[in-house]
Amino acid sequence: MHRRGLLRALLLGGWCPTRAQDVNRLIRRLARDAPLRMTFKGSTASECRAWQQRFRAKLDELLGDYRPPTRWALSEGQTAQFPDHTRTSLTLAADGLADLPLHLLAPRGDWRGRRPAIVALHGHGPYGHDAVAGIDGTPERALNIRDANYDYGRQLVRKGYVVVAPCLTPFGVRLDPREEYGGSDPCAVTFVRMQLLGRNLMTENLRDVLWSLEFLAHQPGVDGSRIGCVGLSYGGRMTMLAAAVEPRIRVAAISGALNVMQERIDGRYSCGAQVIPGLLQFGDVPEIAGLIAPRHTVWEVGERDRLMVKNWIPEAWERIERPYRALGAEDRLVMDSFDGGHRWNGALAEPALAGVLRP
Repeated sequence: MHRRGLLRALLLGGWCPTRAQDVNRLIRRLARDAPLRMTFKGSTASECRAWQQRFRAKLDELLGDYRPPTRWALSEGQTAQFPDHTRTSLTLAADGLADLPLHLLAPRGDWRGRRPAIVALHGHGPYGHDAVAGIDGTPERALNIRDANYDYGRQLVRKGYVVVAPCLTPFGVRLDPREEYGGSDPCAVTFVRMQLLGRNLMTENLRDVLWSLEFLAHQPGVDGSRIGCVGLSYGGRMTMLAAAVEPRIRVAAISGALNVMQERIDGRYSCGAQVIPGLLQFGDVPEIAGLIAPRHTVWEVGERDRLMVKNWIPEAWERIERPYRALGAEDRLVMDSFDGGHRWNGALAEPALAGVLRP
């Protein structure tokens, strides 16, 4: 049969091309009705601690192995000197892992004792960890920093913290300019490739965040008992995840990341760097955030942030609050709802960091 005749016969037989959309309707319905079987429903401290233990075990199972290496080689790049701080570019290398580039920022001058430290995580963007460290040598870089108030690593070293800013995958110097993505999101492409190898992109980045923390905690002049973590956008998401699994992070400042994956699926979404396969069977972002309790957390939400779907926030926030209420730590959970867009604010985050870490 001629192709046109075949198409006419299929249409007359009841087949309609628009039915191909049914898979997306099904996915959205499944997302809205996701089981979330392990949300916290208790009210007491003992119930909360038991839930945290169970959900943490399930999260570890979903993530797979994210432990950083115990031994690595360190190579040092350029050091830039500024009136109030130094910035050194470093690379960590370990067998079987991709090299991890990072910037180490340290206050200048002599001091006695040990300083508190910050792991500062970047979000999506072409410059990766350079923006967080304040590398603004071109008009494009300067504009990128100004629009998102992106140099919070530089801002915090000026307040007396030692700061490490790792470059996560696939961003900045870890995004190969020779690679062809055909207009696709590199996060999605990298996620698929890693899945085929039995690895998960978010897990790989979590390992690199914790690797950076290990490096930072053992630096001369750093007090390993006073460590915080901060980040914007994807950096906020990774700050949340790192704080959820690493109790040495005593305070977390999470900016531009109060989304839930149920809501993300409902729209056009391709960021494989934020995907934990199977998560919605058991919980979502609020449940991961609940593992941080009773430690201090500030969530920054710009009132004009178009990436925040506002009608999902009240329920998500209530679920984040439950573990804090159960543990009697409501005062350690703060939302900074500020007049701004998708950017770092710092108005409540910086006092929270200072109150816990004492720079």
